[in-house]
Amino acid sequence: MNNETLTLPELGWSAFYQSQLSIEEVEEQRPLRVTEVHRNSLETMGVDGPIRLPMHHDLVEHGMALGDWVLTLRDSVHVERVLDRKSLIKRGSAGIEVVAQLIAANIDTLFIVSSCNADFNIARLERYMALAHQAEVEPVVVLTKADMCDDPNEYIDKARELQNVITVTIDATAGDTIEHLAPWCGVGQTVALVGSSGVGKSTITNTMTGLELLTKGIREDDAKGVHTTTARSMYRMVSGGWLIDTPGMRALRLVDAREAVDAVFEDISDLALTCKFNDCKHESEPGCAIRAAVDAGTLGESRVWRWQKLVREEDYAAETIAETRSRQRGFHKMVRTAQDKRRSKKGK
Repeated sequence: MNNETLTLPELGWSAFYQSQLSIEEVEEQRPLRVTEVHRNSLETMGVDGPIRLPMHHDLVEHGMALGDWVLTLRDSVHVERVLDRKSLIKRGSAGIEVVAQLIAANIDTLFIVSSCNADFNIARLERYMALAHQAEVEPVVVLTKADMCDDPNEYIDKARELQNVITVTIDATAGDTIEHLAPWCGVGQTVALVGSSGVGKSTITNTMTGLELLTKGIREDDAKGVHTTTARSMYRMVSGGWLIDTPGMRALRLVDAREAVDAVFEDISDLALTCKFNDCKHESEPGCAIRAAVDAGTLGESRVWRWQKLVREEDYAAETIAETRSRQRGFHKMVRTAQDKRRSKKGK
């Protein structure tokens, strides 16, 4: 971040956040937007420029994300509170226990970036779509490297299998990229980039911000990328909006996203409601509306399989989260019991 001073609306402030402030807070406190999150500190931006804040225990417990809004007293660096988020992009952590990892907060649009080569993967794009639906932000599929393939229409046709989403095809190094993406990048708007390594996210960031960030190529044998962005960062775009770049995510685990999955596969989830049996597995049961649509050729078998896979993952994640919370409650109960016993002995 540079030392440029900006107005609150230019930082993305809106009536949604203003309505959360009391009269006393308006008079005594200053809003700051989080632009970087570190282990021990937060980098923020306000009307007086950039300010570094310490990451105290309450903030760690709350969980901080790029794009968050915080309040501090005008002469203090202590965060008084974190404002409610308009939106939150999150994913499930790797490992046995599913824990939500925060990606970005208070964004308006999620740019789902994929390239016109072997990296293109419809199932991965659907996962990113679910992220957007879960956060209730607009998804936009951005197809890069259209200038490097024989027929970009092939990938555009594949992307049409995604429902209710705008698809934009760009050459990320060309000057007209800003023009193509301008509708979502105006003053006060915030977008986040997600996608695998090597699809051109850093190149888009360079073009949209005028910065010269590190970029790397892709492996020619499989078109898979090399990690360039290693931490989430928030940049101001030349068009006046804000852009959050994220590290490449080849494996994306959803969390608490069952309704979002159904939204991405709205055609299938609506059909499922008309099956003869409420517990239909959509395999060979009589009266299955989904199997009937597949047999009639109006619904692709592969799309049904991808939907079922995400539903199974979400059901498993929900069970895992419930088990984790149950163990945590049991542990806290055990601790309280032990503490009560010690107090009882001391009182005798």
